[in-house]
Amino acid sequence: MMVPLKTSLICMALVGAAGTVSAQIKVENAWVRTTVANQQATGAFMKITSAEAVKLTAVSTAVAGVNEVHEMKMEGDVMKMRALPKGLDIPTNTTVELKSGGYHLMMMALKQRINSGEAVPIELQFTNAKGQKQTVLVNAKASFNSPYKP
Repeated sequence: MMVPLKTSLICMALVGAAGTVSAQIKVENAWVRTTVANQQATGAFMKITSAEAVKLTAVSTAVAGVNEVHEMKMEGDVMKMRALPKGLDIPTNTTVELKSGGYHLMMMALKQRINSGEAVPIELQFTNAKGQKQTVLVNAKASFNSPYKP
């Protein structure tokens, strides 16, 4: 069956546009800390860079019932962790690292144990200044410590 030229051109334009949009946000070194039996929470970590200023506004994964963007920071002599309900700013062309002791993703009400070597699919929702949303899917490596450290 022969596909009309107009249909082919429209399909190529859509594929090209999708490639451009997804290339604007880069997620690297995504990993999730492994868990033990009956553990109810864990963290996910990664490096995020965007060609335009965006905000990480939501996170979801099928392995957890509750997923939040979090921050850990010192307040006086006490380390405190809190959710960032308004999201995390990712400035233009600046790599923001989500790591232990800083910004990270909290995965709570775990539905299963996370074993070393598994890939954990995570969906990240970003919003730009115009209110446009973009979803980035990552497969985070499960490990007790970062698999990306030398």
